[in-house]
Formats: sequence, structure tokens, C-alpha cells
Amino acid sequence: MCRHLGEEASGSVDITQGREVLPTNVKPLHYDVELEPNFEDFTFDGTVAIELDIKEASKDISLNSLEIDIKDTKLEIEGKTLTPSSHNYNEDTQTDKFTFDEELPVGKKATLTLKFVGQLNDKMAGFYRSSYKDQNGETKYLATTQMEPTDARRSVPCFDQPDLKSTWTVTLIADKNLTCLSNMDVKEEKDLGNGKKSVSFNKTPPMSTYLLAFIVGDLRYKETNAFRVPIRVYATPGNEQYADFSLDIAARTLAFYEKAFGVDYPLPKMDMVAIPDFSAGAMENWGLVTYRVVDLLYDPKTASVDRKQRIAEVVQHELAHQWFGNLVTMDFWEGLWLNEGFATWMSWYSMNEFYPNWKVWENYVVDNLAAALSLDGLRSSHPIEVPVKRVSEINQIFDSISYSKGSSILRMISKYLGEDVFIKGVRAYLKKHAYGNTKTTDLWAALSEASGKDVEGAMATWTKKIGYPVVTVTEDGNKIHLKQNRYLKTSDVKPEEDETLWPIFVGLKTKEGVNEDVTFDSRESTIELKDPEFFKINADQSAVYRTLYSPERLKKLGEAAKTDLLSTEDRAGILGDAGALAQSGYQTTSSLLDLLSGFKDENSYVVWAEISARAGAIKSAWLFEKQEVRDGLKQFQRELMAPLAHKLGWEFTEKDDELTQQLKSLAFSGAGFNGDPKVVEAAMAMFKKLAEGDLDAVHPNLRGPVYGIALQNGENDGEKEWDVVYNVFKNGRNNDEKNTALRWLGRSKNPENIKKTLALALSSEVKDQDIYQPISGIRAHREGTEALWTWFKENYDLLIKKLPPGLSMLGSVVSMCTNNFTSQEQAQEVAEFFKDKDTKGFDRALAQSLDSIAAKASWVSRDRGNVEEWLKKELKAESKL
Repeated sequence: MCRHLGEEASGSVDITQGREVLPTNVKPLHYDVELEPNFEDFTFDGTVAIELDIKEASKDISLNSLEIDIKDTKLEIEGKTLTPSSHNYNEDTQTDKFTFDEELPVGKKATLTLKFVGQLNDKMAGFYRSSYKDQNGETKYLATTQMEPTDARRSVPCFDQPDLKSTWTVTLIADKNLTCLSNMDVKEEKDLGNGKKSVSFNKTPPMSTYLLAFIVGDLRYKETNAFRVPIRVYATPGNEQYADFSLDIAARTLAFYEKAFGVDYPLPKMDMVAIPDFSAGAMENWGLVTYRVVDLLYDPKTASVDRKQRIAEVVQHELAHQWFGNLVTMDFWEGLWLNEGFATWMSWYSMNEFYPNWKVWENYVVDNLAAALSLDGLRSSHPIEVPVKRVSEINQIFDSISYSKGSSILRMISKYLGEDVFIKGVRAYLKKHAYGNTKTTDLWAALSEASGKDVEGAMATWTKKIGYPVVTVTEDGNKIHLKQNRYLKTSDVKPEEDETLWPIFVGLKTKEGVNEDVTFDSRESTIELKDPEFFKINADQSAVYRTLYSPERLKKLGEAAKTDLLSTEDRAGILGDAGALAQSGYQTTSSLLDLLSGFKDENSYVVWAEISARAGAIKSAWLFEKQEVRDGLKQFQRELMAPLAHKLGWEFTEKDDELTQQLKSLAFSGAGFNGDPKVVEAAMAMFKKLAEGDLDAVHPNLRGPVYGIALQNGENDGEKEWDVVYNVFKNGRNNDEKNTALRWLGRSKNPENIKKTLALALSSEVKDQDIYQPISGIRAHREGTEALWTWFKENYDLLIKKLPPGLSMLGSVVSMCTNNFTSQEQAQEVAEFFKDKDTKGFDRALAQSLDSIAAKASWVSRDRGNVEEWLKKELKAESKL
């Protein structure tokens, strides 16, 4: 919760549509900024001259700053130099208000010059320091930036709102041997004669403050000229050798986007930089994109196929932003989805173009669509266009709704309009609004014009309303009757929560093909079929809803899954819907277990990923149930996955395409973690060789599962194995190897190992950006889940300090430490702990955790007997039930 505005805030902010924004009496036109970082005391000296257009009569100028000490202020206007008669800072709104003795003349230009000192902080926000060990083991620092959403104000006093676009010229002063980078190319470099240099960059196009970037550090680069402008990947010395894959992707992607959008990339260069400390995955600063090291640098010898795909997706996502977000920007943060939803959709669109063998749109169903439906099935979700009023609320909407649901509704409309028409509309939107700011309605208008269809009428409900429907299908001869109602995981929809009627894109699939034109936006609708023997709605799972069929129809669809009538997306979608509907009580869990059992002959990686996820969700909900039931679920998953693992094997050859590699890894993992003796034996043999010094004994695709299986099956509950995996974390050949080890350390149930892993998470050995990694593995078992909650409570104050509420990472850690519980009693304990805490910055994540626990609790209490009976009946051979 935000504190109330203090008295001195009067005049410092304007509440527009409930938003906390700056007054409109002046508008910034251009910033001329000079910065000099100091790596001795971790401060920086700065000067900024802001050219202003005076729009309204006033004696005040208000702008944003945070943790900046303003030393000197002057305003030059019409040949006069004015100094402020008063300067008030409001901590709550992060605004400086300067008051002058005379009224500022409307229609004139003025220049506000500020000298200041800032903190080169360790919060991964604003202008901050990042540390790394050089090849001699010595700690070195670089200075870098992360401005989104509202941390440009930590770097320079400014008008820190996305709608207040300005041009920038940046000058950096640094040691002569350091690299200086900013959004634009270098204009001139001067030797200052004291071991320092001054590097000035060319003027930027008009852009929002959150896209400003500058870096000072000892960096090396690799370059490609395969695109019209130079592209470089920068990294700390020695790591630039891993830049080739990202360079190639970037060159191809920029060329592809220029063609798709019909707008040239407008900057003279593209730099991409691997940053050792980075809170997000990457940041789309115009012309200077920053990344986590593992999301940019690729070593083909040690990286898994998943890592390769992740890098491709992240690079293409950030480069899509160069147009969608940077060139055309949402006018305020509730339009964040315009940036993130589109960049997500576009990265998959271009990946599909470059890597058709990856079949990314198939994978989309179990990735982005699944993430969107999962979060949006909670009462504590939020609309895609979520009203945000205060700074503390903004970071919390960087979630699966803005990214995954946003991209899912774009996928839905692109299927409805046709991809070519969709891209045509996007092209018109970008050309019309270049260098400006937009609202969601501007995109719908462009798509309506391109398609001749009422896109806004169809899509407004999807962006403005929370949640999504479940569509119930009933049959009467050759007629099917469709009825929509709000879906909630907790299955307790109240009448007032079921008033929204969504426009439903039926996507009717029959033996004749797919009819994308069938839609309805009423509570109920009836469709007549020529042949009712086979049909499915939501063809290729391209729309955002769940479908509830009768048990008889579901059985027929299960049989059709063995034919070519259903696509991979259809098959995965049927399983995903069945799993969600079992969880919320529309179907029994035993019927879901029957359905999963019927897919044993499946050969698609994507469908197996959904099978594994659905079996895993049951195990997760039953985490605190009696041991024999959990053993039964383990046996069920083993009997599902082991035959597949044995058939495919766990050797990888050059003949294996990416999907085959992923399927082998998934089967190995599913069989091994559920106790298949052959897979466990193979994993232990690989691990033994690794422990003896053979660094390549474990294939990159199996590295994580082998660590986990060894930690679960080693002597003394993985005591020695923990030391081996810890050693890989300490001495891995690159960040990817180290991170994999760190993520899997928590799989051991040994109380001592759990204690060591939790201690490691808060030690100086683990960067703050990676705290979530060791704790993610601990959540895999009940011993770890309980220990993690105790650890969280004991270290709460330290975690708040390490991960300030302004960073979205805090919400992620709160979720990880709480949402694995499965009972109302546990939910009450969590709620009780936070009752007297200030949850500003993570209240949304906490509410979602409590909702998630409630959903599992009601699922287990409803189907506890149902699952036990099914296991008794079906798992006769080994069951002790």
C-alpha cells in the first residue's frame, strides 16, 4: 500500500484518471546529460540541461528523482538566469518541485540545468554497479542501467513518464581504458589528460525515459556486418567468444522485422550487452539492449537445446520492441501489454520463420497459453489493461497476463483475421504512430481498417475484463449447444463474477476442416453440424478459453487423437483443458488420470510435455497427502514415462532434431524422478563419471535431471552428491553450467543439504538476481517446502533489503516460498504472517499465492477419495493402498 501524499506534494503531482503523474505546465523537449561514475565510492556526478516548452502559466517546475542529491539548480529563459526560491522533495511521489519568484512565460522555451550526485547502487535499478570476477579471480565492476519502468529518475532528474518523449544527448566521463556505450553511436571522444576520457554520443530520436541506457566498463565485443547497420555483442573479457549465435539471430531478425513492419530500424547501430547482475531476462533499451549473461551468450558445447531456444526467443523479443514499444510506445503503464504481449507474439512468429523444425506454435500451447490460463484462472488475476496509478503498482504487472495472455489474445485475433492481414494492420499502426504514444484502441483501429472487421468490438472485453470463460458443450443430434461462464480454479464463481460475456472465437474443427468465422458473444449459442461424428471447438487451441465436453465426447476425442484429425495443439489442448477442469471440479481427477493413460502411444514432445505437466500438477496438489497415495501417483507417472524413456534411450546423436532431443530429456527426467530403476542406474553412472572429473560425462540436455536424480538417490540422501553439484556451481565452465547446478541443488531431501542450499541462497556466493534459483529446487518435495517457509520467515527482513519492493523479483520469491502449500490451514498461516507487514510491491503476488493454495485445497478435499480409489483399481501390481 502507498502512503498518503504529504502536504508538500501539493502541486507536485496531477491525478489524471486516478494516475499519479507530473503536472502538464512544462514539457521536456531535449536532455543534455553528462555523467561520471566513481568505482571507489560507488557514486556518480552528473549534470543535466533540460530544454523545456512552457505550456501553462505557473511558478513551479516538478520532475522526478530518486536517491539523487541535487547540488545546484538554475533556469535560463529569455536571456535571464533564475534560481528557485524553494525546492521541496516528496519522497512518496519521488518528485522535486522547484518554485521560482516569477511566473514562467507561456509559449517560451527554457533550459533547466541541474548538477547532482547519485548512487551507483547495487539494486539492479537506475544507474547501478554490477560485479564479476576476472580471469585472475579479482572482483571488477562495471556501471550499467535498468530504467524500466520508473528508474530513469535514479540516474538523472527527469520527467519519468512514457508519454513525455524527448531527445537525448549523453556524455560519459570514464577511465581511458574502459568502454563507454549509450543508445546512439559515438559522436566524439576527447582525452581529458588525467587518465580520463569524455565520450559524447549523437542525439537520440524522441524516446521515453525508460529506454535511456548507458554503460561504462571493461568490455570486449564481437561484431557482424550481416545487417544494414553494425551489430555488436559485448561481454566481460573472455566471454565475448560466446556471441556468435546471438549475432547471427540479431542480424536475421532485424532484417526480417524491417520487411514485416515496412519500417526501417531507425538507429545507426545495435549493441547487445551481457550484464553479470541483471534483475530481468533482458531490457530493450533502444540501440543498447541489455541481457542476463545466460540469455545472450551461447556455448554450443555445453548448452542444452532449451537454452538455445531461450536465447533465440529473448533476442527476438527484445528486437521486436525496437519497433513495438520503442518507436511506438504505450501512453501509460496500463498499456504495458501493448509492448510485452506484442513482442512475445512477434518473437514466436519470427522463430517459426527461422526454425520451422522447432514447431514453435505447437509449443506455444503448453508455454505461453498455459501460463496465461493458469494465472488468469485465479480470482486475484487482473485485466490485460490494468489501471495502475502509483509507482509501486507498476512492477507487479510485468507478469503472465501482460506477456502471455497479451500475446495469446494477439494470436487469437491473428488466427481470426489471418496472419497476413494482422501484419498488414500492425504495419499501418507503426507507420501512423511512429515516435508517438498510443492506446490499445489505436491498435484495434489499425487492425479493423486492415481487415474490414470490428476488431475493437471483438477484443475490448478481452483486454478490459479479468479472467476467461469455460465453454460447456452439450449435444443434441447434429446440433451442439455452447454456453460460456467465468472459469475459476477455485470453482467458487459468484453470480456477480459471472456477468462478463466474452466474444468467443469458436474455431470449429470438423472432418471438412476449420471454420474460423463462427463466433458468439451471448451466454449461449447453438451450431448445426453436417456430421456430428467428429468435431472439436477451439481448433489448434488458438483461443483463450477452456472447453468442457461430456465424458462420451471426451472419450471420442481421445480416440481421434490417434488419427490425423487432431493437430498437436489440439491434443495438448484437450489434456490442458481436462486437467484444469478436474482441478476446479467440473470433472473428476480419475477421469483425467484415465485420459492421460490413454495417451501412452503419443509421440509428440509438446503433448508429452502437457501429460507430464498435468501428472505433475496432481502430485503437487497431493504433496501433503499420505505417503502411500503419493507413492501411487509416483508409480502412475513412472508407468507413463518409463516405456517412452526406454524406447527413445538417452544417447544423443547428430540425427536428433531439437524436438527429439527435448522428448528424450523429458522422458528421462519423468522416468528417473519417479524411480525407474534403469534410468536411475544410467543417471548415477553418468554422475559418477562427472564426479571423477569427466566434465562432458553428462549431455547438456540431461545435466539438470542427472543432478536431481543423483541427489535423490545417492548414499545418505545425497550428501556426497550435493558436494559434487556444488562444485559444478562454483567452478562451472560458464554461467549456464553454474546456474543449472544452482537450480538443482535443492532436490536433495537430506535436512543438512536443504539447510546448506538455503544458506547458500543468501550468501555472497549467489548474486541477488539468482536467489530464486536454489530455492526453486527445494520446492520439489514436502520436506523442502516446509523448510523453505521457515527460512523465508526467519530471513524476511534480509530478503526485503536484498530485493527491494520496487523489483518484481521480490514478488517471485514470495510466490516460490508460499504457493507450494496445499491446505487452508497453511494458507491461513501464510496470511497471518503477512498480516502486519507492508506488502507494497508484492501484494498482488501474495494474493495470487493464497488463491493458488485455496484452489489446491478445494481440489484435494473434493477428490481425495476419488484419486485413492482410482490408484487402488489401476495400480494393482505395486500398490500398498
